[in-house]
Amino acid sequence: MILGIETSCDETAAAVVEEGTAILSNVVASQVDLHAQYGGIFPEVASRAHIERIYPVVDRALKGAGVTLADLEGVAVTQGPGLPGSLVVGINMAKGLALGSGLPLYAINHLEGHLYSLWLSDNPPGEFPIVALVVSGGHTELLLLHGHGEYQRLGGTLDDAAGEAFDKVGRLLGLPYPGGPSIQRASEDGDPNAVDFPRVWLRGDHGERTYNFSFSGLKTQVLREIRRDVPDYKPDDPLPASFPVADMAASFQAAVVEVLVGKTVRAAHETGAKEIHVSGGVSANAALREAITSEAPIPVRVPPLALTGDNAAMIAAAAYWHRRDPSSLSFDVRTTWRLGL
Repeated sequence: MILGIETSCDETAAAVVEEGTAILSNVVASQVDLHAQYGGIFPEVASRAHIERIYPVVDRALKGAGVTLADLEGVAVTQGPGLPGSLVVGINMAKGLALGSGLPLYAINHLEGHLYSLWLSDNPPGEFPIVALVVSGGHTELLLLHGHGEYQRLGGTLDDAAGEAFDKVGRLLGLPYPGGPSIQRASEDGDPNAVDFPRVWLRGDHGERTYNFSFSGLKTQVLREIRRDVPDYKPDDPLPASFPVADMAASFQAAVVEVLVGKTVRAAHETGAKEIHVSGGVSANAALREAITSEAPIPVRVPPLALTGDNAAMIAAAAYWHRRDPSSLSFDVRTTWRLGL
C-alpha cells in the first residue's frame, strides 16, 4: 500500500492505493470555485489553499482506507511539472511523513501519474507497446510506452496545451470556468460544421509529418471569428444575446478533437501499438472519447471520469511500479533531502 499526494496545480489530493491497481481511498479537494472569479488559476491563491487543506486531506485519505502510516510501504508525491508554490506544499508534507515514519519517498512526474490512471482498474493493461495521449490543461503529449518506465516521446504541443485552449476559448465565449466542460455543454446545441476552423497538422523541416500539436493559432482564429460579428469586441466583453455561442463552441471543439484523434491513431498504426490510452483532464471530453473509440483500429482505454483530473491515486499507482524496481527509487528521505522540482 502506498500513500499518494498531489498538489501540482489547484487540486489538493491524497489517496491510498494497493498493488498499483486497487484504490482504498481517493480524496480530492477542488479549488475551482476559488479560481472561477479570475477565469483561471491564481497561483498564490492556489498555494495558500493547499496549505490550509493538505493536513485534513491526507488524514481523510488514511482514515478512509482504514490504515495508518505503519501499514504503508511508501509515500509518493508529485515532484513536477506544476506550479512551484503548489508543489512545495505537497512535497514538504510528503517529506515530513516519510522522515517521521521511515518510509521511502517516491518523486513522481505528474504526466507519468496520468499514464498510470489507466492501471487503476480491475482489468489493467497488460500488453505493450502502447500509444498514450496525455491531454490536459497544461500538457498535450503523445508517447509510446515500450514497458513500465520505458517512455518514448513522439510529439507534443509547441504552444498552448489543448486544455489551456479550451479554457481561453471558453473565456472568449463568455462561458464559465473551467472552459472544457463549459464548451462541451455548449456544443451539445451547436453545429460542429458552422465555422470552418483550421486543422493544424504541422510538418517538419523537410515536409515530413510530425506528431506535434499547435492550438495557439486556433484560439486566435476564434477571436477573429467573434470580431466578424462584433468588430469592437475585447476579451471579457459580454457577447450579444444573438451571438451563436453554441455553434462556435462546437466548431472549435471539433477542430481540436480531429487533430488529437488523427495524430494519435496514426501513431498507433505506424508504431504497431497494441492499445491506445488517453488520459488527463481533457480525456473527460465526450466528443474526444467517442471519436477516438470509433476511429481507432485497436482497443482504446480512457480512465473513469473521476480519474481524468488531477488526483493522488494515479501518483500512488505510478510509484508502485517504481517500487518494483529498486533502481528507480526516486528519493530516499533517510539518506538525502534533495528533491528537485
